[in-house]
Amino acid sequence: MSSRKIVWLAMGFAFSVIGAAIKIPAIVGSVALDVAPSLIIASMFSVGMGGLVACIGHLLSALLTGFPLGPLHLLIAAEMGVCVLIYGYLYKKGKKYSAAVVFWIGNALVSPLPFIFLLNWTFFVAIVPSLIIGSAFNVIIALLFVQVFQKRYAAVVKRGSK
Repeated sequence: MSSRKIVWLAMGFAFSVIGAAIKIPAIVGSVALDVAPSLIIASMFSVGMGGLVACIGHLLSALLTGFPLGPLHLLIAAEMGVCVLIYGYLYKKGKKYSAAVVFWIGNALVSPLPFIFLLNWTFFVAIVPSLIIGSAFNVIIALLFVQVFQKRYAAVVKRGSK
């Protein structure tokens, strides 16, 4: 792995911690803006790196709130990693809006389904509205950042080639 990728990976972890401090009101305090950096990394660099940042980013977010769901956060981290991998794969295929919708549905509606069986239906009903809002914010932030960054980066490269 190149030093450039290591730096982006470290920045992804750092921005995940910062995003983890920005909470979405929910019955569980780990719904936050912690996945946006992983979506950005999956969009711009490596899908695998984005998935890794999503997993670790969620665990860091849960750590900041005291792991309210205990070991179930490992399941959530894995689910977030898979959602980011799917998002990154679709994004790299040029289907950025499909990627955003699939991530939003996967993270907000599909990922909490196991908790119907692990906890109860009431938990599912209570957590989904916060996940819908949080997932939408995360994916919108990521799409806007990537769009602006790519335009600015292209301008800098163009200016430097003169």
